[in-house]
Amino acid sequence: MFRMITVLAAVLMAALAGISAQAQTPPIQTDATHAIIMDFETGLVLFEHNADEQMPPASMSKLMTALMVFERVDDGRLSLDDEFTVSEDAWRRGGAATEGSTMFLELGSRVSVRDLLHGVIVQSGNDACIVLAQGISGSEDAFAAEMNARAEELGLTNSTFRNATGWPDPEHRVSARDLAVIARVIIRDHPELYGIYAESEFTWNGIRQYNRNPLLGTFDGADGLKTGHTEESGYGLVASAERNGARRIVVFNGMDSNSARAREAERLMRAAFSEFNVATLFEAGDALDVRAPVMQGRQQEVALRVAEDLVVGYHRRAGRNADVAVVLDGAVRAPIAEGDRVGSLVVTLPGAPDIEVPVLAAESVERVGPVGRALDALVYLIRTTGTDEEAELDGE
Repeated sequence: MFRMITVLAAVLMAALAGISAQAQTPPIQTDATHAIIMDFETGLVLFEHNADEQMPPASMSKLMTALMVFERVDDGRLSLDDEFTVSEDAWRRGGAATEGSTMFLELGSRVSVRDLLHGVIVQSGNDACIVLAQGISGSEDAFAAEMNARAEELGLTNSTFRNATGWPDPEHRVSARDLAVIARVIIRDHPELYGIYAESEFTWNGIRQYNRNPLLGTFDGADGLKTGHTEESGYGLVASAERNGARRIVVFNGMDSNSARAREAERLMRAAFSEFNVATLFEAGDALDVRAPVMQGRQQEVALRVAEDLVVGYHRRAGRNADVAVVLDGAVRAPIAEGDRVGSLVVTLPGAPDIEVPVLAAESVERVGPVGRALDALVYLIRTTGTDEEAELDGE
């Protein structure tokens, strides 16, 4: 592959203005065993730590349970007024006599989907999850199988669901990245039902319980999503907040206490807004300020443009260490039609995966005749050798 380094100073430096050039150390630190910060609008990951490692998610996996219900409500397969019966199994495994979170449902009672969702989301009720699973799929095992099928459709590559509650199971595992994706789908596709996550309390059977999300009412803009805790998983949180038109999703797990979770929740969410930027460096169709050398063409170079928007998320320290390059797919040979792909525009930022979009020919170039092709091959070799297949061009 041929690499053309381009400064692209006017565009890049304007977008990343005011950022100091500092080292390649991780942009932020966390005591969590797993963590990720995601920009909601773009889906860009701004920070990650063991984000693809499978972990016991505890009640954070109830996000997937809620999503399964949300989808059925919004596509008409289920109504919020539909009622399900509280089975003895749901009452015994998730009810008041257990050590887990419960909605305090009464055995044999009929409860609306609307109330059960409040029980799942606000109260983290295991009994509510089981009732929904059984009411929708006939059994919790069947519901878990549907959860796994939906997870595969969503591209959740590091998640396996064995129940609707997050109750400890050696095979029940979810990654921080997958939880962030689920949260993003909920917020994006089900905005009205997402509003339940912002409710601070819910009373059922005469028992008032409060939302465990430590950011609600304490962090400006916070409006969801779900806590989790078991002895195995530690204390975790999936959270989202919106400020000045921007929304961030934060997921972390493995804290050693409720108070530590609350402190880390505020710290990471504050960092998500104050320490990271999201910028559009190029829009689809923008011309690049370099041209690619052409072999066997009636002109020696071809103008280039980007095929898609190029949006980057970065820590404020990292911007001036950015490397922006056009990487050609190989020697560019005529004939070339306008719109042909010739390579990629690649942005490399310290501590982050490369981001790239296709680069297209911005004009057509006809092929020369046999004599011209022979002479052009010699000129092309002279222009592109001597730098180990790397031609460095000066930007403006």
